[in-house]
Amino acid sequence: MNFKQNYIVLSIYFFCFCINAQTTIHKNDGKWNLNVDGKPFEVKGVTFGYDKDVENYETYFENLNFLGVNTIRLWATNENTIKLLDVADSYGIKVMLGIWMRHGRPGMEDDDSFDYIKDKEGMEDMYRNAIKTVETYKNHPAVLTWGIGNEVYLNMTTDAEKEAYSKLLERICQDIKKTDSNHPITSVEAWTFGLDWWGKFVPSIDIYGLNSYGPGANYLAGELEKKGIDKPYIITEFGVTGEWDIKAEKNGIKIEPSDQEKYDAIAKGYHDWIKNKTNCLGVYVFHYSNGNNFISPWLLTHHRGMYRPQYWAIREAYTGNKPVNSIPEIKTFQLPDSKVKSQTWIPVTLEVFDAENDSLDFGFYYNQRTGSRKRRDQVNKLDFRGNMTDGFEVLLPKEDGAIKVYVNVSDTFNNVGIASTSIMVLDEKAKLKKYLVPKAKLPFYVYKDGNDLPYAPSGYMGNYKYISIDLKNTEYVHSGETSIKISYNYDHDWYGVGFVDPANDWGEILGGYDITGAEKFSFWAKASKKEVSATIGFGLIDKDKPFPDTAKKSIEIKLSTKWKKYTIKTKNLDLSCIRSGLVIFSSANRASQDIYIDDVIFE
Repeated sequence: MNFKQNYIVLSIYFFCFCINAQTTIHKNDGKWNLNVDGKPFEVKGVTFGYDKDVENYETYFENLNFLGVNTIRLWATNENTIKLLDVADSYGIKVMLGIWMRHGRPGMEDDDSFDYIKDKEGMEDMYRNAIKTVETYKNHPAVLTWGIGNEVYLNMTTDAEKEAYSKLLERICQDIKKTDSNHPITSVEAWTFGLDWWGKFVPSIDIYGLNSYGPGANYLAGELEKKGIDKPYIITEFGVTGEWDIKAEKNGIKIEPSDQEKYDAIAKGYHDWIKNKTNCLGVYVFHYSNGNNFISPWLLTHHRGMYRPQYWAIREAYTGNKPVNSIPEIKTFQLPDSKVKSQTWIPVTLEVFDAENDSLDFGFYYNQRTGSRKRRDQVNKLDFRGNMTDGFEVLLPKEDGAIKVYVNVSDTFNNVGIASTSIMVLDEKAKLKKYLVPKAKLPFYVYKDGNDLPYAPSGYMGNYKYISIDLKNTEYVHSGETSIKISYNYDHDWYGVGFVDPANDWGEILGGYDITGAEKFSFWAKASKKEVSATIGFGLIDKDKPFPDTAKKSIEIKLSTKWKKYTIKTKNLDLSCIRSGLVIFSSANRASQDIYIDDVIFE
């Protein structure tokens, strides 16, 4: 093949690649339409929560085909994104690729608090990340649209902040269009909180992304029409009415919708509230994922690895097919309507029906919606005894106040039906707890192979501009597959890093863990060279802050170039609220240095 033939073949390849990656929007006969590769594309999507589970991508995307899903939504990108896009494309599934924008105050999703007025450097970081994301993935055929931000306006306090964010967003959108003309830009907000700001400051958005749950989705088209907005929208999160919109309460706890209501919101709501709107391009149902926390029974497709009604509802909405096997139906679930002391066995009224008459298993759990974010989200096991014939009893936990109690009924098809109620528990000792944070299960790993870390390394101190942290270092590892590598790329001055919860907080927001019962704190450490000294331990936040560490302890050590274990005794310390699980201080001695840490544990 000669040069000219090579040139022609390559030109055809790149031309086809661009065509395959192209998404367009247009309006015909008063209706907005989305086209992919020149063909109509109706968004039948889910938000995707398995982006870190690379080994099982094939299973998930095959399953999404079974459900009739043709697109997923991601909130951000990570080291797995290319692989995810490749597998998605192989199954014919498109991706709304997220570009994360920080929140101005703690909200529903996280405890971040970014200052859009003063933090110019942080805004530039977000700008650069957005452009880099587009440059990296714009030619991938699986990309459907860019999804910038998520409920940022909702999580801001002042109009000045919202205007500053809006101007940054417009700058990002304008420059994305210069970089990529093949994919429209979506920005995502809760309900209609972004409409006025987008209309005034961000004309470069092509599609409005609106998160809406329950019947509210039916009114979005009318809200846009009231404001004279002629742009298409996608419902970027959808499901049954969320806790934030529920009015009915018992014992001060919002009453969660039934499994049937969760099913109907999706299976019927898709057709009644979404599909029939002329300016709606489709929906992403929240949330194709697995969990075992507060939101999991309410909104997720899987709970503790089992199918929920939401899973089967998505399939009926997008394909018209009913469940292969029905979720066990919990017709009645009640507890005594009185205040009861903790550690008391109480009777359960329970009535269950299973259409296939499968063998059923039972479990009971509780949640207390008070304290830190992680404690509010925590679902804990309850001891129980009995059976369906003789009746069940549950043992009330050592908590004080209202608790939400769940019954889980699972069948042989891996379905699980869940119902909930509430009861008031009395416990004088628990009532005196100063900091309500989740109880850690011992042994409690602060670091083990860089996955699902309880604390974030966001507490940078000293000459922090020269610090870099690799949480998945493979260069030197004590055990497992990865370790922490802290690099200080300067020849003098001191530096420090705190692994804290919540991230980016210095004691203004309640966080951390109750590690009571741990008798020692240990870690393995080494350095890249000799003569490296460091002070390593836990606890950072002083008592002058609203939410301090209840204990602080560290040791000064001279690190070796070989792995060595270090231990701190904690038996007599108050570990009831440890919000800084690992703290490192060091200084350079005329050269840069690396410190490696592994297997950090309370036990």
